[in-house]
Amino acid sequence: MTRATTPTAAGRNSGATSDDVALVSHARRRERARAITVATGLALAVTAMLLAALAVGDFRIGIPDLLARLTGQQVGALQPRIDYVLFDLRLPRAVTGILVGIAFGLAGSLFQRLLRNPLASPDVLGVSAGASAAAVLAIVAFGASGFAVSAGAFTGAVAASALIYALAWQRGISGYRLVLIGIGVNAALLAAVSFLMTRADMTDAQQALLWRTGSLYDSSWDHVTALLGCLAVLVPAALLLARALPRLQLGDDSARGLGLPVERTRLALLLVATGLIGVGTAAAGPVAFVAFLSGPIASRLLGGARPGVAVAALVGALVTLSSDFAAQHLFGDQQFPVGVVTGAVGAPYLLWLLAKSNHAGHGE
Repeated sequence: MTRATTPTAAGRNSGATSDDVALVSHARRRERARAITVATGLALAVTAMLLAALAVGDFRIGIPDLLARLTGQQVGALQPRIDYVLFDLRLPRAVTGILVGIAFGLAGSLFQRLLRNPLASPDVLGVSAGASAAAVLAIVAFGASGFAVSAGAFTGAVAASALIYALAWQRGISGYRLVLIGIGVNAALLAAVSFLMTRADMTDAQQALLWRTGSLYDSSWDHVTALLGCLAVLVPAALLLARALPRLQLGDDSARGLGLPVERTRLALLLVATGLIGVGTAAAGPVAFVAFLSGPIASRLLGGARPGVAVAALVGALVTLSSDFAAQHLFGDQQFPVGVVTGAVGAPYLLWLLAKSNHAGHGE
């Protein structure tokens, strides 16, 4: 009798285990399918927004003519004017917006997931403020422009991140401590920017203010080339390192137990995220709240599933491109920098998130 019942018990145990594995496998397939669907939808939305940005303006280009020129076909007598508007003005601006949005969205998601805090955005932590301070210093104190301002912005972002990391280090990094120190550094750097602005003459102050707001006005193929070169290195590195985030989110001890070199991985993620913020800010200025919004929007689109950094990058591209389109065309003849629109959208969300966190902290 024992021999007869033992296989049955074993079969039951084996069946339960197989069912559990099947359930987990099915959930993962559904999660993966949803992520692919969301990413495809976002890619199509970015493509549609790109076509709208290229077609709409004071000189309108019909979609057939637009597609013909993008594919190298001839369009008749208006071709010289179409080529100038399309390839010299609109296309570099739109492509720069997409690349900047990818950089900001990806960086913001990395910061938020790494520090397990939706407020842990480069806009809040002082990384963007470091870029702003260095760029404004270059404009006001040295009369810099163009590449010198971009180089200053990148250097400032890296320096601010290094300062925050050094101040937060105490035999390791606590996400909560790093956020608090980042907020303090952010406030100090913004105060420095304000001081520099008050000391500048009118021309330099106007240039610095436009840059600080975040703008795609001066986008060119040089910006596109530089961004593509940097993102060709940083984006694959970010996607590769992001595979360690689920283990890091379990806590340092659990991650070490799973064989992950915690401090090296965290430092590498911070370096890559800072590099993304640096190159994006160097190209377009600190476009407000794109990094802050992209991760939470991606998480909601994925239905509360584990947020994907690739989806956040696409959200960043869509937010930047849509905001620039709105800044150009939705306010009559008046055009605004893209940062004005993203700031108008992001500030209420920040206040809502703070209020929600405050209620949760009081158990309400």
